Amino acid sequence: MPKGYHDRVAFVDLSTGRIWYESYGEAFWRRFLGGRALSAYLLLKHVPKGADPLGPENALIFAPGILTGTPISGSGRNTVAAKSPLTGGYGDAEAGGFFGAEMKNAGLDALVVLGQAEEPVYLHVEGGEVALHPASHLWGKDPLEVEALLKAAHGPSTRVAQIGIAGENQVLTANVIHDLAHFAGRGGLGAVMGAKRLKAVSARARKDTRPTYHDPALLSTLARRMAGERMERAAGLVTMGTVGTVKPFNLRGVLPSHNFLDGFLEGAEALDGTSLDALGIRIGRDTCYACAIRCKQVVRIEGTGKYDVRPEYGGPEYEGLGALGSTCGVTDPYAVTKANTLCNQYGLDVIGVGVTIATAMEAVEKGYLDDEGLGLRFGNGDALIAAIEKLARREGRLGELLALGSRRLSEAIGHPELAMQVKGQEVPMHDPRYKRALGVGYAVSPTGADHNHNLHDTAFAKEGKALKELRFYGEDFAPLPPEDLSEAKIRMLWTKTRERGFVNSLVMCDFVPWTPEEWQEAIYATTGWRLSPKEMLEVGERTLQLTRLFNLREGIGPEEDRLPERFFHPFRKGSPEAYLDREAFQEGVRTYWRLAGWEKGSVDPGRLRALGLEEFTQAY
Repeated sequence: MPKGYHDRVAFVDLSTGRIWYESYGEAFWRRFLGGRALSAYLLLKHVPKGADPLGPENALIFAPGILTGTPISGSGRNTVAAKSPLTGGYGDAEAGGFFGAEMKNAGLDALVVLGQAEEPVYLHVEGGEVALHPASHLWGKDPLEVEALLKAAHGPSTRVAQIGIAGENQVLTANVIHDLAHFAGRGGLGAVMGAKRLKAVSARARKDTRPTYHDPALLSTLARRMAGERMERAAGLVTMGTVGTVKPFNLRGVLPSHNFLDGFLEGAEALDGTSLDALGIRIGRDTCYACAIRCKQVVRIEGTGKYDVRPEYGGPEYEGLGALGSTCGVTDPYAVTKANTLCNQYGLDVIGVGVTIATAMEAVEKGYLDDEGLGLRFGNGDALIAAIEKLARREGRLGELLALGSRRLSEAIGHPELAMQVKGQEVPMHDPRYKRALGVGYAVSPTGADHNHNLHDTAFAKEGKALKELRFYGEDFAPLPPEDLSEAKIRMLWTKTRERGFVNSLVMCDFVPWTPEEWQEAIYATTGWRLSPKEMLEVGERTLQLTRLFNLREGIGPEEDRLPERFFHPFRKGSPEAYLDREAFQEGVRTYWRLAGWEKGSVDPGRLRALGLEEFTQAY
């Protein structure tokens, strides 16, 4: 009998209403684990070449991992994947919260949604089965009301993943909302869900559908260990979360500001977590399933009228404060918190929306774009909020352009140089002029610019936890400064991206500071498998090779492994030392290709065979 998984993947064809289930066997699950690796495999198998991301041939996948739903911190996450309408290639994103654990404990290892419904529908998972329900009564409603209606229909313990009005309107930066305050944000996956007319997926676990574990006592020991050591291991995340990084980045002169033209913004300290606390905006912290870290922000603003927000939709993290705040030149914490809450309520990726609006602000200031009287200028918080409203509803020409993301907007006005994106996905709030191997990671990422399956150079500049854990995989890495782009640094990046692929297949949270040895313990306690460091990295490499294959098949070739021109020039205002050398960067990309077996513009068939992926040697 399987331990830690069900060997049960559900398929739903919304075009016909057919529902069926597939099993793959223990060897398969040990090689793929779930999450990203499973999603990449299923997308290559079930999405035909050239499929319209917003058409019925695309697949939408919800994929927990082998550790999802176990009683240890960080195990509440879920991967959502599809062919991305934003990039045209492989797309996935993870969300925390409780839905992923609920779906896993309701009896499924993954849910694959195919086809396109004629009218709005939702899916409910319970007892290891999927049921299809009409959802016209849910379409157009806010997430709070949708969740209440689904809990009333299926029981108060039901957990819900859903889209907001942005997903319904197929905005290309729409996300998938989990449990109201957690988001599978990147890649426009909410638009895919909206195109399928799938309003929500709900799940309810029962005792008889929870997986059994190989060593439950060891899992309990691990859970108690993290709870007891959380302050020692992760005090900053426990007390502040990610919002305490705005001020340090600004003082260092590397805080993305004015659409990445600047690295310093006067007054940006007002966006830091300490300011949010002093103003009474941040009222507490929330958590995810079984997690002791409690890093999520909870905010409330009352009595202002236009800036009032309620706490159910969570609060801004660093990425939201940077994208909607400093990148747009806005330093008013009330306006930025309101903008972030609107994104959460409407189901929008804060990074994609913030960078797209910053692109529009720069275009308006340079006379390239008519803002239709909105006052869309850097620093105008009210215009930022109004632009989000237009974007979510696709109102007017400006709303239509904003709904397409920064790349398509900038191309439509004839100035593609304004869009800070890679492969169509907007750049996160970590500037590659400062973290330079991270910039190489942006370029080679299968999903476009992404900081979550990447190497953050600053963590490896001196001896410490990050280096020690990377050495676990067998190479004697030495500290290297953030500006280094030597072969040794790219080897670090290659190992780190494989490790991140492994962790994103488990699916575990990056903010819970488990060590690689503890991941091994958790996998053994859950499944009885003793994965070696080599096997762990092989899982991660499967994610890289399969997603590369998917992109090559869809016409996204090596020429797309690049950064916007802006990053090869210094900030107008900011750290003068933050400068990305073009030749060093290009050599770093070539070195990564060589390490990955991509230097001939394709994926090395020998590498695929070594990873047990022979069936994909003719994938494109």
